[in-house]
Amino acid sequence: MNLNLKRPLAFFDIEATGMSIGVDRIVEISIIKLHPDGTEDVKTWRVHPEMPIPLETSLIHGIYDEDIATAPKFNEIAPLIAEFLDNSDLAGYNSNKFDIPMLMEEFLRVGVTFDIDNRHFVDVQNIFHQMEQRTLKAAYQFYCQKQIINAHSAEADTRATMEVLLAQIARYENQEWEDKKGNKSTPVVNHVEGLHLFTNLHRPVDFAGRMAFNDAGEEVLNFGKHKGRKVEDVFDSEPSYYSWMMNGDFPLYTKRKLTEIYKRWNNKKITERQSQPAVVSATIAVPKSVDQKPYNKPYDNKSHQKKEEPSAPVNDDMLKLLADKFKKG
Repeated sequence: MNLNLKRPLAFFDIEATGMSIGVDRIVEISIIKLHPDGTEDVKTWRVHPEMPIPLETSLIHGIYDEDIATAPKFNEIAPLIAEFLDNSDLAGYNSNKFDIPMLMEEFLRVGVTFDIDNRHFVDVQNIFHQMEQRTLKAAYQFYCQKQIINAHSAEADTRATMEVLLAQIARYENQEWEDKKGNKSTPVVNHVEGLHLFTNLHRPVDFAGRMAFNDAGEEVLNFGKHKGRKVEDVFDSEPSYYSWMMNGDFPLYTKRKLTEIYKRWNNKKITERQSQPAVVSATIAVPKSVDQKPYNKPYDNKSHQKKEEPSAPVNDDMLKLLADKFKKG
């Protein structure tokens, strides 16, 4: 089927250092420009983001720091991208929330003009979510071929949820599934432990998802300027970040888990300090001069006092000297 186009439609996708629009940077952008006559132009650029790519992000898109070490910076290719997208509408998957805002942020950062006011945007994910709704009502109809009676009453919704899970297990129990890294498994199983693992793929530390576990089981921040960094590493470089989060508008459970990590980190620091060998003061060897006292010898007040000589008896010569001294002229 050919799309009915009045002007080119540019499908594009961005890989970045993370998901934060204002903080993260593009590391790859690929564009397929579909023309009204059905022909295509394809361009892909690797980009040096001028910041490290977190390992957790590299494991998802497969681009590591060494892969883009010699790639051009965005300011070097921004005019080429803007020119390639000229007079095109834009399309992508989740592009309205991520790809378009990220691209605009990069253009604005380097001062390249890119007008989006007169373009159309097609977000394929939105079509999917609107047409294949993910509500409990839609799930109950899809898996159980039933309508919820008294929808939105607690008991009716609870029973529908239970029936949907049973139907999901029956439908998917032996069905193969592939994750983003290409690993294949049959994750929908008839026991709670396996279902827990599959329904918590993002492995959040707290329910709000402000922190998550990486592949090594270490807590990493999942938002903001430190996204992707281990929480303990952030405490090492910026200890005040703990206070900032504790005083911020974060859920109480997030603060509780953060405090657990902070206490563990602080106890490690105390243990490290206690395990360090005591500093022993050493005597500095100073070369002695002929009349120099030893460096560590205590001060002897008596040795610095002038020895008193016994008084000599007064004689005639002494009296004559005194008389001459005070004699008036």
